[in-house]
Amino acid sequence: MHTLAQLRAGELSGITRLDLSCGLTEFPREIFELADTLEILNLSGNELSSLPDDLHRLTRLRVLFCSDNHFTELPACLGQCAALTMIGFKANRIVEVPGAALPPLLRWLILTDNRIDTLPTELGERPYLQKLMLSGNCLQALPESLRDCHRLELLRISVNQFSELPQWLLSLPSLTWLAYAGNPLETEADAAALEATPLIDWSALRLEQKLGEGASGVISRANWQHADGSLKPVAVKLYKGEMTSDGSPLHEMNACITAGLHPNLIRVEGRITAHPDGQQGLVMQLIDPSFRNLAGLPSLASCSRDVYADDLRFTADVALRIAKGIASAAEHLHAQGITHGDLYGHNILLNERGDCLLGDFGGASFHATTDTAQTRALQRIEVRAFGVLLGELLARIDSGLSAERRLHWEALERCCCQADVRARPGFSEVLRELENL
Repeated sequence: MHTLAQLRAGELSGITRLDLSCGLTEFPREIFELADTLEILNLSGNELSSLPDDLHRLTRLRVLFCSDNHFTELPACLGQCAALTMIGFKANRIVEVPGAALPPLLRWLILTDNRIDTLPTELGERPYLQKLMLSGNCLQALPESLRDCHRLELLRISVNQFSELPQWLLSLPSLTWLAYAGNPLETEADAAALEATPLIDWSALRLEQKLGEGASGVISRANWQHADGSLKPVAVKLYKGEMTSDGSPLHEMNACITAGLHPNLIRVEGRITAHPDGQQGLVMQLIDPSFRNLAGLPSLASCSRDVYADDLRFTADVALRIAKGIASAAEHLHAQGITHGDLYGHNILLNERGDCLLGDFGGASFHATTDTAQTRALQRIEVRAFGVLLGELLARIDSGLSAERRLHWEALERCCCQADVRARPGFSEVLRELENL
């Protein structure tokens, strides 16, 4: 994090990224002195409510973060920033989104956790739009112009006021990761599954070291003391209360429970009760430390694609084992009326043998378990996510793949990613094709 004193003293000359979080109420004009080099500007965590009309003087500015401020309107000056591709205004007080505020090269827009009830037609006139994050607003509809956004891959509209999903949305050729939980349109979680989940008293848990922390909560290693005094090592996830880019953490918890048992899903042992602060949480199986994440989160540059380690390589058999495990888990989820919504390498844990677990249900949504046109479309959108994963695995196979098997693998990838959503296979068919590999 930089300081205002450094900026005013001229110590930051030549930098490409500036991070300022120091209670700012006005935009520091000294930032314009960095115009020749500044590409990423992060002003999150301040008290700003406006930006200067001449912001376009930052001619190299590609990325702007202004989350956790006091904006009530997305500033119209953003639309004049010719190089700006990514905008993040999460957790403000935004009600208005003027069409003029959307720059021509817009690729990634984050407006999570605001008060927006309508979006401008101009949003669908941004041909490079790839990621759109709108969870936690008051939206009842999307602008129909979005049907022309053929590059849109990730859409988050959880916790709004949608009573239906438009048919054109389910036909977008590139839509891959969709989250819509917490809207009136959503099918309810399986109440029987929620009620049948064992309750585990907080007093029976002894937390040890923290294992990880994400947008929705904190995971810690713990010991669970049974009635007979025996201890069982477990993982405890305590959910945060605030809105995430995917949606509500409590919807995530319900999806984890409803998912049920599957060898490629992390097992839920029970739901925490009697936490002293009323915090919600789950007790889950403790994953063997030999498991690691398949990939890292997407970067600012990769946008909607995971970042893989340069030296990551698999044999064909290990890659195939991963593919089968994730396809089987997805087939199981769809049978329970759940789309994962975030089927990505960074949400997959695996070991050297290719044993794998699909985790993080933050983007999960519920749909009808009956076979309808909408259900099939929602499931086939997720099949495209699996097709992307197939391509990423294939690119990292370094042995054991014959020319014939490679052609078969590539054909399955193309089939899963084809533009015609309803022509894509379901996961049952995908699994049969993987067996042929």
